[in-house]
Amino acid sequence: MIVYHGSYCLVDNPHISFSRDALDFGKGFYVTGIEEQAVNWTSKFKRRGKKGYLNIYMLLLEDIKENYKVKEFLSYDIEWLDFILECREGSNIYLNYDMIIGGIADDRVYNTIELYKDDLIGKDEALKRLQYYKPNHQICIINQEIIDKYLKYKEYREV
Repeated sequence: MIVYHGSYCLVDNPHISFSRDALDFGKGFYVTGIEEQAVNWTSKFKRRGKKGYLNIYMLLLEDIKENYKVKEFLSYDIEWLDFILECREGSNIYLNYDMIIGGIADDRVYNTIELYKDDLIGKDEALKRLQYYKPNHQICIINQEIIDKYLKYKEYREV
């Protein structure tokens, strides 16, 4: 499958050590199968006067699923919500997996999560709100071996 990573630089040799902590699915290298989404990720860099680059890769997803521990969230559900909350609070729960796939908690989603965390809305209401957001997709590669063996850099484009 073709996947994309939006950045301020060319990323032809990704390494998880450059990742930030406390993201949606923990510390790892994030890609998406949605080109437009990766291009949108570059906007924060462009607002700061940097260039935006769309890095393009081939990910051998089926091989990974056969050989590694992959967690896949198929929808915004209670399990996804709890997992995101734990990871964003600094939990290492993500280390139980080599790769995690699922929806992104973008700003609108995160606002709903904050309302839930502050006990201003319940879990059911939070999930009801989340189901109306535009679908998005992220893949977090936690195990560097997967990057080295199954993520093949193809090219980049300046956006």
